[in-house]
Amino acid sequence: MSLPIIDILPYLEDDRSTDNEAQRREVAAKIHNACVDYGFFYLNISSYVDPQEPEELIALARQFFSLPQEEKDKISLRNEDQARGYARLKENVTNGKADNHEGIDWYRPVKNPDKTKPLWGENQWPTVPTFREKYERWVNKMKILGVIVMRAMADGLSMTSEEREDLSCQVDDSFWVMRAIGYPPLPNDHDGFSCGAHKDYGCLTFLYTDPTPAALQVFTHKVDVGSDVSGLPAEQGSQPGSWINANPIPGCVICNIGEMWEIWTNGLYKSTLHRVVHRSMNYSDIRIPFFFEPNFNAHVKPLAAALRIQADKPNPDGKEYKPVVYGDFLLNKVGNNFSDGKEKY
Repeated sequence: MSLPIIDILPYLEDDRSTDNEAQRREVAAKIHNACVDYGFFYLNISSYVDPQEPEELIALARQFFSLPQEEKDKISLRNEDQARGYARLKENVTNGKADNHEGIDWYRPVKNPDKTKPLWGENQWPTVPTFREKYERWVNKMKILGVIVMRAMADGLSMTSEEREDLSCQVDDSFWVMRAIGYPPLPNDHDGFSCGAHKDYGCLTFLYTDPTPAALQVFTHKVDVGSDVSGLPAEQGSQPGSWINANPIPGCVICNIGEMWEIWTNGLYKSTLHRVVHRSMNYSDIRIPFFFEPNFNAHVKPLAAALRIQADKPNPDGKEYKPVVYGDFLLNKVGNNFSDGKEKY
């Protein structure tokens, strides 16, 4: 079993012909179904970015992670707000176990930065030549891609023009996050995972990764043969399902939805557990996730369009999805322990 592959091309073209509109409806339906069934899908962006561009990001990250430890520590999280900057190997923790990776985190720049406030410091950049320039270019492209995918998702939910506009206003100043992560092979005696099972808590994740296979694993309820519930967080219980590999596909990013989409759709879409288990001998498995998030002050609540879809089929898990202000939700997740709470990969 593998995740669906969806080409975003019809939404990139400024073509309002009947054929293009039909293609857009098909793309929107595919994204909708993928969000209902998996919470994950491959997004073909080969018509949007030069394939060499993300490969350069991988090479630059590899160059940084190969530097001496003292050089990498010059942009340590400790220099700033404990969120922006470099985290050492095993500094992150998931489900009580150290994650076997190192990484750099960047967040959307803020006005009047103050490193004593959670998330409100300044980004730190390696001195590797062209690193900042090329990563910031990628940020801009992923922000645009986020808006495009949100438009397709609004279409998939059959939102009215007013509802689309309201949703757009909640992400037009996205409090985005980007990471560059290096995974060395797991030691044979390592008690845990490269990155333990977790859900993303924001909006959309666009992940570009090097060709390392069988590392990223997604938990799906679509598999009923050979159930594998190993490594699930305790609060998840032993729900039926299995882990499947989400191997890299050339020209694609791996896209998944976060907890904000659970709220927006009143549980119709589910943020999906995923983990990384890197045991091959190449160092490192490099991953560049970009998190397209709501605005910091976005008021996230169930959308009327989702409630219309559920009119005859109420949310099956019976959970009540209460409105949240995204910034408050984010601070609650990461404010107390940045190394425990932040989005991983």
